[in-house]
Formats: sequence, C-alpha cells, structure tokens
Amino acid sequence: MSRSPSSPERNKPYPDSWEQVAELRVFRTAATDWDRLATWRQDMWKRGWRLLKVTSDEVELVAVFGKTKADLQSPASL
Repeated sequence: MSRSPSSPERNKPYPDSWEQVAELRVFRTAATDWDRLATWRQDMWKRGWRLLKVTSDEVELVAVFGKTKADLQSPASL
C-alpha cells in the first residue's frame, strides 16, 4: 500500500537523460497545497526555472523544475 522511500521513481521522478542537459529541482508537497503555491511557482518561472513534469497521487504531488545548463553558464543580465 505505501511506497518505499528508496524506490528509484520516488527519488528521481525524471529520466536520467534530463540531467545531462539541465539542472533539476524536485519539489514535493501535499496535492491539496499545490494551488496555494501559485506565487512561488511564478517566482521560479521568473528566475528561469521551467516546470517540466508534474505527477501526483491522492496524497503527494511531485513537480520537476529544470533550467538548461546553457542558461546556468550564461552571464546574468543586470
């Protein structure tokens, strides 16, 4: 009934190939809290992070944000 915390899907909810082209952040929250985080998600977007994947079950929502490695290496604009 419960999932093992050490399962590969839980620890890395994205394909291995994504790590070669992007810096990734995995965000976990209660599925019911996702709508309340709209401002936070907008702030991530403004900082160059893109929402790549969202999965959920009845309890937990998992969101994967990414920023391409090329974007990380470019000089910051003032």
